[in-house]
Amino acid sequence: MSDPGNKSWEDGSPERLYVITGGRSEPLGPTGLDLVTLIVATSGPRPGMQPEHSAIVRLCQSPLSVAEISAYLGLPVSVVTVLLADLLTAKRVISRAPVAPARLPDLALIEAVIDGLRKL
Repeated sequence: MSDPGNKSWEDGSPERLYVITGGRSEPLGPTGLDLVTLIVATSGPRPGMQPEHSAIVRLCQSPLSVAEISAYLGLPVSVVTVLLADLLTAKRVISRAPVAPARLPDLALIEAVIDGLRKL
């Protein structure tokens, strides 16, 4: 019987995180991922996939940011980044930069157009 004071395997203990990432604290290569990078699955989960990989693939049927994936899974961003690097290498997901905010025209141009319309 386990001691109630001991942490559970499911609580995000360092041991569990170590096992999830295969002992890696960083991706094997550069990923270009940051908190707002969007991730989209290229297919559904496959039999034999690590449970966390499967969870990411299921979540990312629609684009999600790295930060959102981390929050949904309850895992640190560093762990999610390692898992995403694995999935990117296996081509199970793709990453893309977030949609850039719309650029507004120059304020002087807007004022000139408004001024011209008033003169009509």
